[in-house]
Amino acid sequence: MNQRMSPGAIARHCAECASHVAIEVVAETGSTNVDLLQRVNGGGAGGGDGGAMRGPVLLIAERQTAGRGRAGRAWLSAPGATMTFSLAWRFKGPLQHLAGLPLAVGVALAEAIVALGVPVQLKWPNDLLKDGAKLAGILVETQAAQDGAIWAVIGAGINLLMPDQLEADIGREVASAPWLAQMDRNELMAALLNRLAAVLAEFDDTGFAAFTERWNRLQAWHGQTVRILDHGEPLHEGRTAGVDGAGRLLLDTAQGRVAVLSGDVSLRLAP
Repeated sequence: MNQRMSPGAIARHCAECASHVAIEVVAETGSTNVDLLQRVNGGGAGGGDGGAMRGPVLLIAERQTAGRGRAGRAWLSAPGATMTFSLAWRFKGPLQHLAGLPLAVGVALAEAIVALGVPVQLKWPNDLLKDGAKLAGILVETQAAQDGAIWAVIGAGINLLMPDQLEADIGREVASAPWLAQMDRNELMAALLNRLAAVLAEFDDTGFAAFTERWNRLQAWHGQTVRILDHGEPLHEGRTAGVDGAGRLLLDTAQGRVAVLSGDVSLRLAP
């Protein structure tokens, strides 16, 4: 695997839909999401002339020292073993129009990875699974700009290889994708960016409803009995029946069908 990542090399592999994305690579940072959120209104390092971002920015870190997942969880990574990046994207808004965005991002990443020969599935609301274990996670954070636009900073971490020490630090079984690890990382990043850019442009026009069937085709645990946990406490139990046009998980419970909003709830297979 080519360990060296270069904005120019990535850009050479980008399709037209991603040609307007500014690409940056840093050796190390705390969190690429935090870095880009600080720059939405012109703050933070790397803001160029100090003005707010005008267009989408992709920030890739070889190593993140304070990567984050949902609900404030830490995302652990290791140089060369993981791919960690964030993409800042400007949406027309309003904020409620972005409901379901993490699921649409999951569709984009899953479709890109499947096209590269690695079978993956989507675990609601924002994980990619391979062979039943977590391969990638997504964190979407939004911020309003001074001009009224809504920016989303989309963070992703993908396990390419899983050294024993990193898996021990994570403390649970996780998946890796050695096939992707053999690719040139610039080509891999461009493939992911191309699909993300196409999906985000479509999402801005249609919302999540247009992606419902695509997400459901990739759903993990379809028809299986799962539990929804809220801060560790059981909230619902039932059989999964896909998601609706708003990105809510549909569960067939003993009391009937319920639609679950993501929030900070967790999804687990029932014992």
